[in-house]
Amino acid sequence: MRSFDGRQVIHDVSLELKRGEVLGLLGQNGAGKTTTLQMLTGCLLPDNANDKECSIEVCGISLLQKPALAKAHLGYLPESPPLYRELSVNDYLLFAARLRGMPSAAAQEALTQTRQRCGLEAVGKKVIGTLSKGYQQRVGIAQAIIHKPDVIVLDEPTVGLDPGQIRDIRNLIRELGDSSSVILSTHLLSEVENVCDRVEILHHGRLVYGDSSANMMQYGDGKMKLEEVFLKITGETAQ
Repeated sequence: MRSFDGRQVIHDVSLELKRGEVLGLLGQNGAGKTTTLQMLTGCLLPDNANDKECSIEVCGISLLQKPALAKAHLGYLPESPPLYRELSVNDYLLFAARLRGMPSAAAQEALTQTRQRCGLEAVGKKVIGTLSKGYQQRVGIAQAIIHKPDVIVLDEPTVGLDPGQIRDIRNLIRELGDSSSVILSTHLLSEVENVCDRVEILHHGRLVYGDSSANMMQYGDGKMKLEEVFLKITGETAQ
């Protein structure tokens, strides 16, 4: 649970992420997706953090009781990528690796692998602030995965990108799901169809639906468009 200014915005949310799965946390703007991810990554404490019934575990480690140990298994891309735009891509990613406690030699090796994985080989020496938004988003994902975390959390990773950039980021996310578990927050229904194995729908701070993306697309009689399915599940009406 989580409240702001006396108003409860998250209500008893329970999520489970399977190994090697891409989970889509779907919801309209204001549904509580970002707040939920901030709690799952330890950036924000639940109101009932001291309650025995409140539990956040990463790879079996309590995030509330052993935050440093649990966070070592996490990679997180917030909605606004945490970039130092005056640094070069290489310097920034090496900085991110060292923050994760990686020795210098291991950090250099991880830098090479991560640049290749994220399509950043040609821009390693460029200053981040001079890059397009699509490349900056790639750098944001790179800092989240450079230490090879078991769980990767991505908050709206394709917002504001052009169609080509969206395609590239989606392909990368799908690839990440082959080796890590991924939580992808989005309000774009096409992300569910193209990227996610399973979907949880958050509406007004409550989970209202959870199933495989394939089953969601066959919801009801299987003849409804994905947008219609979403509106029916959340009780909204089309404009």
